[in-house]
Amino acid sequence: MDAEESRKSVLYWADYAHHDQSFTLIASSRGLSFLALPYHRQESVADFFRRHSAFRPEHSVSRMATYLEQLDQYFSGQRQAFALELDVLSGTLFQRRVWRSLEQIPYGQTWSYADVARAAGYPKAYRAVGRAVGKNPIAVVIPCHRVIGSDGSLTGFGGGLDLKAQLLRLEGVSQVNPKAHA
Repeated sequence: MDAEESRKSVLYWADYAHHDQSFTLIASSRGLSFLALPYHRQESVADFFRRHSAFRPEHSVSRMATYLEQLDQYFSGQRQAFALELDVLSGTLFQRRVWRSLEQIPYGQTWSYADVARAAGYPKAYRAVGRAVGKNPIAVVIPCHRVIGSDGSLTGFGGGLDLKAQLLRLEGVSQVNPKAHA
């Protein structure tokens, strides 16, 4: 490693497996920055590090232990809310406001994109809100999986609709319209 590499700030990362699905978590020294979902996980991790090339990646299960433990607790049904520091490294002010509104959706409940738009202060911008929800860098922890179509249908999710349905079932949500569209 050259002198320039050693001066770069570090982004720590570790993988997490739940059943047959693998996730990758990435955090700065200030908090969780990214959670890569199983669908296209490797590509999204590579893209994240490419977009944040000012940081040096370092694999460290020990530095990621708190994040991994809380994710494990969530998937085992022992945790309904995450108590983690977040360090979102990307996003416009609009996107960040939408992501903060996602954190208001209670465990075991769903909101429509229109509900999220109202909570974010943009009641008529539900399509733009939908695009911002899709850019959420810390899915599951910032619960974009709790957003469904206004007709009660499952809608797009970076981890795929099967994973979205699994997460909602884990949280006790069973009343989702089976008609799905991406």
